[in-house]
Amino acid sequence: MTTPLARPKAEWTQSASEFWAPNRKPVEAAFAMQPAVYADEEFFAAEQERLFGRAWVGVALACEVARPGRLLVRSVGGRSVLLTRTETGLHGFLNSCRHRGTELAEADCDIANTIRCPYHRWHYSADGHLVSAPMFDTVPRDGFDLADYGLIRVRVDTWGPLVFACLDNDSPPLSAWLGDLGDRMAAYDFEKWRPAQLDGATCTFDVATNWKLIVENFAEYYHLPWVHPELAKVSRVADHYRYQGPGMYCGQTTTPVSGDERDDWLKLPAATGLHNSDAASGRFVALFPNVLLAVLPSHMFLMTLQPLGAGRTLEHCTFLFPPGPMTGPEPPAALRESFEITRRFWIEVNDEDIDICERAQRGISLGGAPPGPLAPRFEEPLNRFHKMTADLMTLPCVADLTVPAGDRPGNADHYGSEPNPLPPATELDATASSVQTSSS
Repeated sequence: MTTPLARPKAEWTQSASEFWAPNRKPVEAAFAMQPAVYADEEFFAAEQERLFGRAWVGVALACEVARPGRLLVRSVGGRSVLLTRTETGLHGFLNSCRHRGTELAEADCDIANTIRCPYHRWHYSADGHLVSAPMFDTVPRDGFDLADYGLIRVRVDTWGPLVFACLDNDSPPLSAWLGDLGDRMAAYDFEKWRPAQLDGATCTFDVATNWKLIVENFAEYYHLPWVHPELAKVSRVADHYRYQGPGMYCGQTTTPVSGDERDDWLKLPAATGLHNSDAASGRFVALFPNVLLAVLPSHMFLMTLQPLGAGRTLEHCTFLFPPGPMTGPEPPAALRESFEITRRFWIEVNDEDIDICERAQRGISLGGAPPGPLAPRFEEPLNRFHKMTADLMTLPCVADLTVPAGDRPGNADHYGSEPNPLPPATELDATASSVQTSSS
């Protein structure tokens, strides 16, 4: 008897395959993804190569590598990658010496502008050039030139508070990958947001679930009343709307954030210069594949996901704040107390998400029921996420990737949702452009 997880590997990489067909349909006819996508280790291995090996993957906070002399070690698509910064900018390299491939660094460290191989002491500058190869001048080797053996470069770029890396040179640039997200969230001025120097501002959770179940759970609010009864008091189901334009992301917004029953999210000082919609809303964006942004006017709960196996994921969580007293060397006592209330609230919500995602993983792995239908009103972002997953897994060349289009202006795509009472500025601009075009 064939188990629900047993699927020929070829199906995972063929765009016309029956395997992906139910996920490529419009949301009103689409189904959840197959159990193998979450529970099969062979699928996970293929995914590391075809999805994480070709996507722009969130790997670090920009402030972690803001100064020359700092080196970060990160994992991307099963490869170890080094990040450095010099006066000429940000750099990324494979963590492998050009002599015989030895790992150059085990963990984040200071390097004083020098990367040395621990094996035979080949010496590289922080921008990846080979500076010396000891004793190669003792018995000269014909044709050997230091300039030919610099570190293998990896594409890196930044947006807002984040550093991204991409192993595939054919992938679209990060600006195309993000689509309109930079314009959509421009008023927050994320480049200036920083973690607070407080206990609990960063934390990591080891979660017994597939990374995609965490993304899916974050992207939909169908589960909100039952899994998060306290969260539902400040992020009510009736106040949720989609928040997505063209780009490799899916999102939702709570507009307005409610403070009548709980005001946990409203205690910290808000960023200045926000559009009136930003100032009243919570933005929840799943940036494909592994970055989750929960943005409030006063703070961001940022999560980057590091898949370790089909059923295991590390969540690296950070609280970020706009410029102000929360990012100073010693936030006032009242703000430290407010942060602790906010921190506990988020961690409680995340604990609830971890519990239900681990339960979903067990059901998929041990039960493996056939996929069910998506709920159009609540799970359209999942449909969008599933299509992006299918594209990265099946495209022969990622240069052919089509970045998803955004929702149309108004509520035409929102399946029963009323129009957002405070539309984001980009959607107001899109609506005005649409009206002007149709009347001309």
